[in-house]
Amino acid sequence: MESKIRRPVSWTPREEATGGRLIDRLDGVLHPIERLFAAIAALCIFVLMLIGVLNIAGRTIFDYSIFGYVDMVELSISIFAFMAIAYCERLSGHVRMELLVGNLRGRWLWSLEILGTIVALFVVAVLVYYGWTHALRAYNFGDSTIDAQYPWWPSKMLAAIAFMLLWLRLLLNLLGYGRLFLNPQATPIAVPLIADVRRQAEEEAAEAGVLESAATDGGPRP
Repeated sequence: MESKIRRPVSWTPREEATGGRLIDRLDGVLHPIERLFAAIAALCIFVLMLIGVLNIAGRTIFDYSIFGYVDMVELSISIFAFMAIAYCERLSGHVRMELLVGNLRGRWLWSLEILGTIVALFVVAVLVYYGWTHALRAYNFGDSTIDAQYPWWPSKMLAAIAFMLLWLRLLLNLLGYGRLFLNPQATPIAVPLIADVRRQAEEEAAEAGVLESAATDGGPRP
């Protein structure tokens, strides 16, 4: 999948009529929130890693461990698994099966993408509903971890909020696919694009600086 979202330099009347500029603006509003969630998740992972190092060093050197460390790890699972899920969807980082859609073009491709996105919206909506009710139930019952008695409801509610953000991203994808179904010649905006293996490998090599170094040195090194 191609992770870059293309934006036209100028909008044609037909692209304006099918909502291209509106979808672009909605993507511009949603993406900073997704980046913030991903940054918070990365920061939490880094902090938990430091706490883990301190816990191991404390147990090894001073025979002292941080109280509630295991509970912290349990509570942070929702951060690791869900907080950056919408950001990953925006960058097309999730695994997809493209044996069928990879061979389709035009309205056939966009109609199948619309169908798959509708199914995903339904599944994520169910996860949001039950995740939110489960968090409220944990809050009302005072559910907590076994050792340090940390409350569970913030972690469970965070998972529901992350799924809400993913649902909004999928809804924006649906709007983008619908726009392309109405106007297959339009520039894709806010939708993941299928890239062949060679093009994807070249983009990954360019991001890693391999192609630039090869061109500078006069060719690839054995």
